[in-house]
Amino acid sequence: MGERYYVVKEKAVPEVLLKVLEAKRLMEANKRLTVQQAAEQVGISRSSFYKYQDDIFPFHDNAKGKTITFILQMDDEPGILSDVLKIIAEYHGNILTIHQSIPINGVATLTISVDIAPKLGDAASMVDHIEARTGVHDLKILGRE
Repeated sequence: MGERYYVVKEKAVPEVLLKVLEAKRLMEANKRLTVQQAAEQVGISRSSFYKYQDDIFPFHDNAKGKTITFILQMDDEPGILSDVLKIIAEYHGNILTIHQSIPINGVATLTISVDIAPKLGDAASMVDHIEARTGVHDLKILGRE
């Protein structure tokens, strides 16, 4: 059976994995830093670093040049969909598919597949910006290719 991947919010990630990310960032910023030194700086063991180093990476780093599909619920008010589409364009996303349900009780469900431009796009920031838009509720990433 092949590997499975999950997208989770930072608050759900165990602290040791976040520290592995921080150690990787430190070593990227300072090429002379050893694994031992970086692990000590962030407060994990070298063995923990090696155990998880290939299993965690920032979402935005891996999403460039990829397609992500997400679903969100939004209020059925003029301008919200237009704003969501503008945000996607600001982050160099190319909309591949879009489907909006008929609103029920003033809330519409929107499913969008977006191609993230290599070197230009930032999927994590785009999602954060969309989630922050007043009238947008419950954004979830369904998949990534």
